[in-house]
Amino acid sequence: MGSGSGVLDALPDDRRRLLRPAAPGTELAASPMLATLSDRRDFGAGWVFERKLDGVRLLAVREGERVRLLSRTGQRLDDTYPEIVAALAGQECADFTVDGEVVAFSGGRTDFARLQRRMGLTRLRDIEASGVAVTYYVFDVLRLEGADTRALPLRARKSLLRRALTYRTPLRLTPHRNAGGAELLAEACGRGWEGLIAKRADGPYRTRRSTDWLKLKCEQAQEFVIGGFTEPAGSRVGLGALLLGHYEGDRLRYAGKVGTGFDRRTLLALRERLDGARRDTSPFTGVVRESRARWVEPELVAQIAFTEWTRDGMLRHPRFLGLRTDKRPQDVVRERPAA
Repeated sequence: MGSGSGVLDALPDDRRRLLRPAAPGTELAASPMLATLSDRRDFGAGWVFERKLDGVRLLAVREGERVRLLSRTGQRLDDTYPEIVAALAGQECADFTVDGEVVAFSGGRTDFARLQRRMGLTRLRDIEASGVAVTYYVFDVLRLEGADTRALPLRARKSLLRRALTYRTPLRLTPHRNAGGAELLAEACGRGWEGLIAKRADGPYRTRRSTDWLKLKCEQAQEFVIGGFTEPAGSRVGLGALLLGHYEGDRLRYAGKVGTGFDRRTLLALRERLDGARRDTSPFTGVVRESRARWVEPELVAQIAFTEWTRDGMLRHPRFLGLRTDKRPQDVVRERPAA
């Protein structure tokens, strides 16, 4: 059973010298560490491997009796996940900032589309009516017992995290492997996982995107900005396809359209939101050759799975997974594997 009291006292002197007085929890959580997409498959010693979860990033701050949940963009999510707030408020340790991912399961697999049914709900009766249970997988600690732990090596932070909190539903400690590479990724993909996150075991927590954390994906997927849509045809309702793009500097580059992955309810809900964001001109740079295009302000971000990029920068076989409320449109760029 975990206890936050005195956990830092067990650190050796060389580790304790890396600690600094902690800033307020919400300040530490303002710039979470982000992973870099990578094609790397060969890893020597000094890396750990976690399951890449198909959910939403969630940072949690406990300061005394107060618990706050924050998205990676700083959006308050306390009312959306009250069961997570309650679990963190019940911890013996009353001073921490942790990083993790909130997920929903379907058939034993994390399911982003199912999680979407909880995203945005804030009334308890609506949350209960959704029937969607969530789990918070915690994988890092930024602050503990008044100390900023970000300069500690990852293995040391994970050891603190394991001992500082008690893990009962809906809280889980994210497990990791101490060795991996192509075979471990193949095993993960065979289980239907989204992929792996490879992390340098001796790396600090860096408040930016870093190659110390690498995304190894089974299927290509990333966020895209919605800049328009086409009208439905035949028996289709709502819309025909979403017109997608990503930013290059301050220009929104067109990347193709997606017309699969929707159910009837999603099509109708999307049409209602998009009609409220209509504009007369295209937000994309260059000409988009869609005869029935309707343009919208580039305000919504969609998660899209696809097989590959074409030579001219278009998506091949894209599939809609859901909307993301934790990503700013202006931050959506084409993800390119690190060397």
